[in-house]
Amino acid sequence: MSYANTEETISILRKILAIPSPSGNTNEVISFVEKFLTELEIETTRNRKGGLIATIKGIDSSKHRILTAHVDTLGAMVKEIKANGRLKIDLIGGFKFNSIEGEYCQIETASGKKYTGTILMHQTSVHVYKDAGKAERNQENIEIRIDEKVHTPEEVRALGIEVGDFVSFDPRIEVTPSGYIKSRHLDDKASVAILLQLMKQLKSENMALPYTTHFLISNNEEIGYGGNSNITPETVEYLAVDMGAMGDGQSTDEYTVSICAKDASGPYHYELRKHLVQLAEANKIKYKLDIYPYYGSDASAAIRSGHDIVHGLIGPGIDSSHAFERTHQSSIENTAKLLYHYVLSDLVL
Repeated sequence: MSYANTEETISILRKILAIPSPSGNTNEVISFVEKFLTELEIETTRNRKGGLIATIKGIDSSKHRILTAHVDTLGAMVKEIKANGRLKIDLIGGFKFNSIEGEYCQIETASGKKYTGTILMHQTSVHVYKDAGKAERNQENIEIRIDEKVHTPEEVRALGIEVGDFVSFDPRIEVTPSGYIKSRHLDDKASVAILLQLMKQLKSENMALPYTTHFLISNNEEIGYGGNSNITPETVEYLAVDMGAMGDGQSTDEYTVSICAKDASGPYHYELRKHLVQLAEANKIKYKLDIYPYYGSDASAAIRSGHDIVHGLIGPGIDSSHAFERTHQSSIENTAKLLYHYVLSDLVL
């Protein structure tokens, strides 16, 4: 049995990583995904929140599946134009100021103009500030140095920059000869790339799915409500494809597919979890079971919104989540394999 081409998946991943898409400003990347799927002749529709739903009809249309991955990322907004011509920012998503210190960024104005800058501590220069290393990394001390000749708020506003403009971070994409993929925003663009390649494979092989299956590319997951709507009444199973978190006490690694048993929202559906494990073992797919203590997914958001569904969560293992992320192509491959077998399998209920 064939599987998705990992090199093609990484090629797709490079393209979507290069498109800025902080939560709240995702139209460009959604348009890219929409065009990709339209060229495959896969039916798509946008929901009012701006997410994209692709549908592949199955043999049985009385019961549906939904698989989701989110294309929105962490980012920021201009909070204030400071007296020195630099920008104070407000964070979009759950991360810390220290994780973006020193990063290149892009400011997009409401008219669509784009300017580059660098995120720095106000007290960066050790030749001037005695407390440069000790000062707290917070909203008061972190600022954007714009790559333009601006020294006053009036000069900044003359560029078209204003409070509420979106700020995105340079992903710094790199694929190493040893198979590692280093980039910001692998959460969750790695999973989006996997789903896009899966759909391409299903179409190219003319595979008949047992059940009508929807693929939701959500665009507000980082702020908590990306995939909690547009769930058809026929939906039985809802599988979120999102990153596996790594750290002390975690089982997840960069080489396997992570199957989540529980996160901050509570346990995922036990029978679906066991079904995923059985599929992995039967098809010699390397996996890890794990619990994420400070995590929520589109699947848990769907449950909280009241949908009567079976929910699960799997994904590639991502190191240093919400910061300097990294995974390995073997984790991409194992996740793709499990998804391939899952969409061809029977429902657990």
